Amino acid sequence: MQIQDLPYPDPGLPDARSGPRFLWWLWRNQLGGQLKSLAWGLLHFVSVSALPFCVGLAVEAVLDRSGSRLALTGGLMALCGAGIAVGDTFLHRTAVTNWITAAARVQQLLARKAAQLGSALTRRVAAGEVVAVSTGDVEKIGWFVEAVSRFTAAATTVVVVCVALLLYQPALGVLIAAGLPVVALAVLPLLPRATRRADVQREKAGRATELASDTVAGLRVLRGIGGEELFLARYRSASQEVRHAAVRSARMWSLISAIQVLLPGLLLIAVVWHGIDLARAGRITVGELVTVYSAVMILNYPLRHFEEIAMAYSFSRPSAKRAAHVLSLDRPTDAGGSRTPEVPGGELYDPATGLLAPAGRLTAVVCGDPDAAGRLAERLGGHPGEAGPSVLLGGVPLDELPLDCARTAVLVQDKDPVLLSGTLRDLLDVPSSGAVRAEEALAAAQCDDVLEALVQGSLGAADAMDARITERGRSLSGGQRQRLALARSLATDPEVLVLDEPTSAVDSHTEARIAEGVRRLRSGRTTVVFTSSPLLLDHADRVVLVHEGEVVAVGAHRELVVTEPRYRAVVTRETEDEPASSVMTRKTKGEPGATDDQLGSADTAGRDTLPAGLGELAEIEESA
Repeated sequence: MQIQDLPYPDPGLPDARSGPRFLWWLWRNQLGGQLKSLAWGLLHFVSVSALPFCVGLAVEAVLDRSGSRLALTGGLMALCGAGIAVGDTFLHRTAVTNWITAAARVQQLLARKAAQLGSALTRRVAAGEVVAVSTGDVEKIGWFVEAVSRFTAAATTVVVVCVALLLYQPALGVLIAAGLPVVALAVLPLLPRATRRADVQREKAGRATELASDTVAGLRVLRGIGGEELFLARYRSASQEVRHAAVRSARMWSLISAIQVLLPGLLLIAVVWHGIDLARAGRITVGELVTVYSAVMILNYPLRHFEEIAMAYSFSRPSAKRAAHVLSLDRPTDAGGSRTPEVPGGELYDPATGLLAPAGRLTAVVCGDPDAAGRLAERLGGHPGEAGPSVLLGGVPLDELPLDCARTAVLVQDKDPVLLSGTLRDLLDVPSSGAVRAEEALAAAQCDDVLEALVQGSLGAADAMDARITERGRSLSGGQRQRLALARSLATDPEVLVLDEPTSAVDSHTEARIAEGVRRLRSGRTTVVFTSSPLLLDHADRVVLVHEGEVVAVGAHRELVVTEPRYRAVVTRETEDEPASSVMTRKTKGEPGATDDQLGSADTAGRDTLPAGLGELAEIEESA
């Protein structure tokens, strides 16, 4: 795999049982690139290590006054120089290729896992951890995968040089062969402590990244409550902890680096000391002493890769562990897509709660617990959670459908939808049936004022479809973002559309028009809306009340308001102690609060949901 061939057609099925297993899987899947890097690394390191022998031969040729041997030695040195240049060039090329392709493979795996899990990912793994894995961690993982081949070439070169020195000059070769393992392995006792400190640093850095991500995401809210300084102080504290942990880790690695310099220096001193004694005794020549001395000097270069591989593994192991943890997540009851990839039709049924959404009708679901409503909405989209039977669409379990087919069949829009940066045209360019045009979806979602705001805020965009949307739509209000997201969902036109509080951030008049638009545009299609707004409930074909995880009442909105106290407590904010007949009694007596508005009129139903004080203000404006 070359860089220009990225992305991978299929990144493969990773071994995510542990961090080391994941690293081994990555290395094994790049075997061709690793062998190329090893070959070029051997050429480079062997050529570098051969120079001292050429120098020794040149010294001997000068002492013996042999011009032919000196010329031959010069040719060998030129050959070594060419090997160094070619080997280093292509070693760097293959190493960078291995690094980038390994990081790209991990990023593709993470992107595929995020697409599979959807919104369930950030509930099972912190958002900051996902960001850390997909950015900094992939580089560290790629570093280790790439460094293995270079380390192997360096270690092989050290062994070859030791054997060559034993054959070339046994008296000094024995000393070097005995000393080099000590030099290479002396730092091993320090590696566990260095690894632990690196793990602590990575953990604290991950927490700081998560805190920064959460702070940026909620900056508008923080400014509204004056909490910027509070969260800034928290981030300062977290960043200082990261700094202290990084300093402690750097101290250990500096000690390891010092040892890697000190011990080869002591070995070199020992070789020179013993070599001078041997030369005085006439047991070795000057040329042989120069050769051995130069060889020991040159060996410092490949020996540095022992330190690098230790650092690469120490830094990549926690990164690989985090990546393996994310990649090991899966849909709890995924049957592997055993059904044929055909989008089923029919009613949507949840066996766990008893919720039934008839085909082609608008079903509203009322649930007093917003978190429970969100979990139920995700169940309807094929994410049953940690346990529980799968939702059935036309009698077919969603978990037995291929993921793409299940996503095509059921689309879930959660209560906090995300708008990606780009133009409005890009936002609405989504896989769809083609039956709903973008203009129709925007009109049904009441996005006229949103389009005007986008044109005014985007320089040089005469057409609203070409206006740019900032990251996560931060330049728009909450209601505007919500309506654009609704328009995107309507344009998709899935077989089943599940909306979780789609109008919680809009005013009552706009909400009434949205309810009419959604009902009209989704006519003949199955739609499920989780809401407690009387405006939406009054437009539904049927209303379902879910209480403590079970369906307890089904009917029309106006009927349930009168007959079901638990429903009335959620929708009208009345207590369950009030008799069910009191609403009708007030209605027949003409008492205030007993009008048809309470049973679903668009004007006052929205006002009932306004905070205290704003409802009275609305009444004053109407009377005026």
